[in-house]
Amino acid sequence: MNLYNIKHPEERVNFAQAVRQGLGKDQGLFFPEVIPQLADIDALLDLPLVERSQKILGAIIGDEIPTAKLNAMVKNAFTFPAPLAKVNENIYALELFHGPTLAFKDFGGRFMAQALATVRGDGKITILTATSGDTGAAVAHAFYGLENINVVILYPKGKISPLQEKLFCTLGGNIRTVAVHSDFDACQALVKQAFDDEELRRTIGLNSANSINISRLLAQICYYFEAVAQLPKEKRKDLVVSVPSGNFGNLTAGLIAKTLGLPIKRFIASTNANDTVPRYLADGKWEPKATIATLSNAMDVSRPNNWPRVEELFKRNGWNLKDLASVSLTDAQTEAALKAEYAEGYLCEPHGAIAYQALKNQLQPSETGIFLCTAHPAKFKESVERILNIELPLPQALDKHNKLPLLSDEMEADFATLRAYLLK
Repeated sequence: MNLYNIKHPEERVNFAQAVRQGLGKDQGLFFPEVIPQLADIDALLDLPLVERSQKILGAIIGDEIPTAKLNAMVKNAFTFPAPLAKVNENIYALELFHGPTLAFKDFGGRFMAQALATVRGDGKITILTATSGDTGAAVAHAFYGLENINVVILYPKGKISPLQEKLFCTLGGNIRTVAVHSDFDACQALVKQAFDDEELRRTIGLNSANSINISRLLAQICYYFEAVAQLPKEKRKDLVVSVPSGNFGNLTAGLIAKTLGLPIKRFIASTNANDTVPRYLADGKWEPKATIATLSNAMDVSRPNNWPRVEELFKRNGWNLKDLASVSLTDAQTEAALKAEYAEGYLCEPHGAIAYQALKNQLQPSETGIFLCTAHPAKFKESVERILNIELPLPQALDKHNKLPLLSDEMEADFATLRAYLLK
């Protein structure tokens, strides 16, 4: 598999280099030179999740990794289901929260850990990543206890849910967590600065586990196929998928799935009040504002890292960006959406509620809709209980971490401070 740097197309790497390196020159994102057209999609959809995913990722990555090794990587990563729940006659929820940290990031995080363990070579590795909520837990648990791999996770202090924080800030060992006195965009900017520091990168073997790493992105493609596989065949023709969008890695994966041949008619990029992309699609002006804290905190991103990959896909496929629907909801609208879902008999959380409402608003009578549920409702226990006036029991995975003390360090959003911390 060959990839190029979107900012500097002359920089070319293979899959192993892209996984180890994370980002290219000038913080450029790596992108596949070729996205194949998969043959006989219907036959592929008849396969179980793991076997189908092995074939999909094998077709994309090619013979760079031996088939038996790649198949083992997928099998070790995808050890949990992604069921499709019927909400009403035309709307379904793809539940991506049945993994060990109860969020969709488990798919990408676990596959990346498998990929990095396979291609790492010699020397130590430091994973540096920023999280707005769920990435941190998925990465921490995927890499916890792996030999010669240290993980440092930055997150905005006070701007993720208490249960999200407990899930990845209580592990210790090779996992270090840092509460940064700022917002997610500042955390992400610190990660980018670290990658621009050649000496630092070399000294500590720097890598990232954000959705900027191609291995995480490729893993996410697989659950779009799983969603369509669970639909009745007669409902696959006019399919609309609504994606809760923060850093836009999830949407990028869906667009790659469509490029591979998955029958998705169109996508809706559903955002909260951090509406850089909806405004850009409306007026053509890229004008990020200060990040706003919302109920759907994992989407509190005003400078989405993966957006260049979205534009690259539209350009290469000859698609029109104006055909990408994008909706922004306020917290009040999010609360109303959560209540509307619950009235239909489906319990969700703020991110999924936004995707549901955007889909409901835009779905045509002839279409079938799927929205992505990216986290277990209990991860947002306080807000879900308040909004719906119910009591949510804690799943065992959350309950055991909730009883443990936080082990996080704290830091100002200052690169010199972070650099010294990483070199300790």
